[in-house]
Amino acid sequence: MRNNFKKSFINRTRQYREIFRKRRVNRPEQFSTPILKNVSDEDLNQLDLVPHIWKTGDRFFKLAAKYYGDPKKWWVIAFFNYKPTDSHATIGETIYIPLPLEKTLLLMDYQ
Repeated sequence: MRNNFKKSFINRTRQYREIFRKRRVNRPEQFSTPILKNVSDEDLNQLDLVPHIWKTGDRFFKLAAKYYGDPKKWWVIAFFNYKPTDSHATIGETIYIPLPLEKTLLLMDYQ
């Protein structure tokens, strides 16, 4: 499961209580958002950076599928390039795909 190593918590927020009740959810377990760090300049030399010129039709999930074999890892490329979403990339801009994925995640402190 993708959330095996993430911290979880039980949501007891009043604003969601009615929503949970309607969905018959008694104890909604949620997972905390990981806090990532940017890869330092010193650590960049440990990675291979594949340049990609952003073009019409490009999406981070497509690049992740091509380079990582997993479209769900789109956020790695987006985070690495300081682009929260596809719409933050512009046509003609160079996007870098950090490889290997495992080393990139380690340098980002992703656990």
